[in-house]
Amino acid sequence: MTRISASTPYRVRLILNGRERVGQAESRMLLSDFIRHELGATGTHLGCEHGVCGACTVRVDGVASRACLMLAVQAEGRRIDTVEGLCDGNALGDLQAAFKRHHALQCGFCTAGILNSCAEFLDKTPEPSELDVRDMLSGHLCRCTGYTGIVAAVLEVAAQRRGAQPETPHV
Repeated sequence: MTRISASTPYRVRLILNGRERVGQAESRMLLSDFIRHELGATGTHLGCEHGVCGACTVRVDGVASRACLMLAVQAEGRRIDTVEGLCDGNALGDLQAAFKRHHALQCGFCTAGILNSCAEFLDKTPEPSELDVRDMLSGHLCRCTGYTGIVAAVLEVAAQRRGAQPETPHV
């Protein structure tokens, strides 16, 4: 393992939303801060900074991960996907569009993290039940929503991706 000095800035090269990016980070800089301040992808938000709320969730090599619990230097050579990477060119991706249709966001602060968790979840669980979706969402704290719109959006996208009719969530 490479020994890293606390105050020395290190060059960090990673793939951010499909594009190779390079920036400088001190060894103690969080991935969330690196993404926002060094690389300029401001869709990743910081909530609790303890890994509890889920607002900073990004996907690291396809796995939903808390960016506030990972150091930027640990992301060297890895693929990082943020909410900006969910878009389809300049249009909203299917999951984002479903969130919009179902009013699955209120203030929007935690939405980026929730979308990243949902994206990973749908990759792993193409036929989720309402209970599966609610269980996945239990890792996110949102003060503004009752989660019903989020559940409906996720179930709709899952159904669309497999060519079926979406299940209607219970309130």
